[in-house]
Amino acid sequence: MKEKKKFNWRKFAIIITSILVVYSVIAVFPRQQNYKYDNPLLKHGRLPDLIAHRGGADEFPGNTLEAFYNAYSIDRNVIFETDVSITKDGVVILCHDERLDGTTNVTGEIKDWLYTDLLSNPADGGKPVNFGYDNPTEDQVLKEGASIEIYTDYNGKAVKPKDLPNVTNSLEGRDSEVYLVTTLEELIKTFPNNKISVEIKQSGEWGEKAIAECVKIIDKYDAFDRVNLASFHPGIFSKIQKLKNTGTVPEDYMYSPAITGVIAFYALSLLQIDNLYFDKIAVLQIPMEEYGFNLATKNLINKAHEHNIAVQYWTIDDAHDMRTLIELSCDGIMTDRPTLLKQVLDEYR
Repeated sequence: MKEKKKFNWRKFAIIITSILVVYSVIAVFPRQQNYKYDNPLLKHGRLPDLIAHRGGADEFPGNTLEAFYNAYSIDRNVIFETDVSITKDGVVILCHDERLDGTTNVTGEIKDWLYTDLLSNPADGGKPVNFGYDNPTEDQVLKEGASIEIYTDYNGKAVKPKDLPNVTNSLEGRDSEVYLVTTLEELIKTFPNNKISVEIKQSGEWGEKAIAECVKIIDKYDAFDRVNLASFHPGIFSKIQKLKNTGTVPEDYMYSPAITGVIAFYALSLLQIDNLYFDKIAVLQIPMEEYGFNLATKNLINKAHEHNIAVQYWTIDDAHDMRTLIELSCDGIMTDRPTLLKQVLDEYR
């Protein structure tokens, strides 16, 4: 019968001590600047930037040029957030989904439509939102915080662009009856000084086509220092990431990580070994909470800043949450209600 081997406490102690020594060295090692240039997405004042989610989709039809102009009229320095997909004929258009059903009066996947057909039909991007009520009353709309939803009446009927002269008359080439489909090029060209966050919605082959066309447009307008690319699709994010790693784009090219990158940074920052995070991202775009974890913390924001990474939160439509994030000194707050956020920010001025 074999004698039972005794536990080697000395060897165990050496291993644990070695791990602690290595951990301590890593923890105190300087943090690298993941984004190596002056980061335009870091707030440049005391207050976070106002970011209009889809242009402020509770105030105007989301991802239309009219919505972005409305947000611009609220804050000239607004950052625009938008979603894009590429059409059958290679035009990058703004739309929250890969399909047109949810936000326009036509149906089908964007990749199956010609942009020229979307204009000649024309596809109306002014599909109203009724906040869950079949026939919302004025009181119900106000209660939901949608006093700003001026693009519908209280029966959920869409208001036409011609009814909004202050906006429509300020934009060239827009229709008086429908909210025309808007292209990424139109957005970048119309607002030459505003920063823009672009999320690519398609995956696979079509997502890759969208990336390539987005980069062409950004290059055409020399906008790499003000346009950030993002995608929730891991494969598409890898392609976005690869553009910088291979030197295909300028060094000041900006992108934000998919959920796995956010999780990695969060976990490493909790362990105080975030100097092991090497991705060249410019910004973390995150909710206040995910999977039960509180992401709205001073520690996370401070850690990101040590890496020259900005922190923006989405999608914040509640005044209390806005104030919480302002007091945490985040860099940007993404909202469907830019008028409300402007009012809250003004409380701190």
